[in-house]
Amino acid sequence: MEIIGDEQKLRRIIAEAAETANAKLWELKSWSFGGEKGGVSVIALVVESHIAIHTWVEYGYAAVDVFTCGESSDPEKAFDYIVKELKPERYTKHFVDRSSA
Repeated sequence: MEIIGDEQKLRRIIAEAAETANAKLWELKSWSFGGEKGGVSVIALVVESHIAIHTWVEYGYAAVDVFTCGESSDPEKAFDYIVKELKPERYTKHFVDRSSA
């Protein structure tokens, strides 16, 4: 099974991404859908906000969102860790400053 269809591996990757980013993991939820060609969603609620991945095995696609608040966590480290673990052929990274300052 491809890694993007492996719910347990994705749970581990997201939990480790939170740790890598110095974010405090509060709760981890996940679910699989659509069988072998479906996908997986994993959402980590972190004290600083969330880290999420949604995959579509049929399309070989994963969408990742890392959102954190505060000075102590580093969302880019979490994203880079996820990319390192997934080993995609290509990826696009978008950075959005969601602060009001």
